[in-house]
Amino acid sequence: MLRIAVQSKGRLYDETMALLEEAGIILNKSKRVLLLAAADFPVEVLFLRDDDIPQSVANGVADVGIVGENEYIEKGQEAKLIKRLGFSKCRLSLAIPKDSSYEGLSWFEGKTIATSYPNILKNYLKVNQVNASLHVISGSVEIAPGIGLADAIFDIVSSGSTLVSNQLKEVAIVMKSEALLIANQGLSDEKKAILDELLFRFAAIETAVGKKYVLLNAPENKLDEITELLPGMKSPTVTPLATKGWVSIQSVIDEKHFWEIIGKLKSIGAEGILAIPIEKMIL
Repeated sequence: MLRIAVQSKGRLYDETMALLEEAGIILNKSKRVLLLAAADFPVEVLFLRDDDIPQSVANGVADVGIVGENEYIEKGQEAKLIKRLGFSKCRLSLAIPKDSSYEGLSWFEGKTIATSYPNILKNYLKVNQVNASLHVISGSVEIAPGIGLADAIFDIVSSGSTLVSNQLKEVAIVMKSEALLIANQGLSDEKKAILDELLFRFAAIETAVGKKYVLLNAPENKLDEITELLPGMKSPTVTPLATKGWVSIQSVIDEKHFWEIIGKLKSIGAEGILAIPIEKMIL
């Protein structure tokens, strides 16, 4: 059994649970308990505070964990980075009152900065040779300047709306963050095998993102032109139709190029074009 530590609430929780479900790990989420076992895969999920996950994985309370990069770097625990997951993206930034004039990091010299990430901030200030005081707050960092606790803040920024609502402006991005899969350094061979299967499923989901499975009919004499537009994973699948001189072509294309390619296919003579979303794709 592989134990996965997961954030107990918030955006990272929602996106993590969606990923696990997509990977075939079904949990009874109606039961709000600390530990839940999957129905048909040797995995159990341990729900924790996000800042407890790195230590829990490092000391073996959990075998692996899905955690924000910000927490992983801040805690500095001896847990191994296994995979970047590409969701729950945000950034850690310095922000100051919106009416303040800002011309560079020297603004922070002698100032007090409120933050929940003192280790990351201390390192950043040291590298940039800025002397500032830190006021460590566990939550609601953005209100600190407004109530006189600090001159500025260092906190997570996603859309920036929270900064705007608190009369702040972002002036420096210190690091970017996303969800990470981390693991204990001493996993047994049995647990490594389960982790490998989990990674295989994650990869199949990731590969399918932004892809469309396309089926179309086309004149056989246009086949070369069409296959140049539809390379697929190796090459398109081509099947003769009952109508002489026509073929059915199947391939995979990137979502970002979908309309451009479809327009070209139509101009060449393709008909009956069908585009289907792909849930998983195994290479």
